[in-house]
Amino acid sequence: MLLSLEEIIGRNGITTVLNTAQLSDFIEDYPPINLDLQFGYDHVSKIMIALEKVYGQRGGRGFARRAGYAAFKYGLREFGPSTGVSSLSFRLLPWRRKMRSGLNTLADTLNRLAGQCVWVEEQDARFLWYTNPCPLCHERKTDGPVCQFIVGVLEEMLYWLSGSKYFIVNETQCVASGDPTCLVVIDKKPLE
Repeated sequence: MLLSLEEIIGRNGITTVLNTAQLSDFIEDYPPINLDLQFGYDHVSKIMIALEKVYGQRGGRGFARRAGYAAFKYGLREFGPSTGVSSLSFRLLPWRRKMRSGLNTLADTLNRLAGQCVWVEEQDARFLWYTNPCPLCHERKTDGPVCQFIVGVLEEMLYWLSGSKYFIVNETQCVASGDPTCLVVIDKKPLE
């Protein structure tokens, strides 16, 4: 997450965000990518809040979404081989099967490595991506959905899985705005 934010807002931007979030200990050394969970839900939420404080609500959420695009690339490099999504046999699957399998693999990876509770339901025309608890809106109170980072990750994953097709991906429910779960709705049909 920090690497992807730095890619989007630059070194000075991430320094400002970390200072605003009162997480200046991470400015010089980002936490290692491991299973120790040294970077908890409260850290992630503080960064999302600080991003909105520094860049405004609209700008902060836009940067979070763009950082999600970059985060998919970092996650694919780090976890693609161990999850099988970068294997030739997976890449040769029809893109609709890759879509279903990719969403479930990402959910399983987040559950296993980040201690999240993510599950995916499939309907005729869409997938439903549920998260609770959610690190992006942990202990936040807002008037609408704020989990744009995961929306960006999902959009970029679907773009990659489908061979450059765009899909409508929207968060329709958010724990931060009083809903029981965060819910991201993903259309199965790509935009033409």
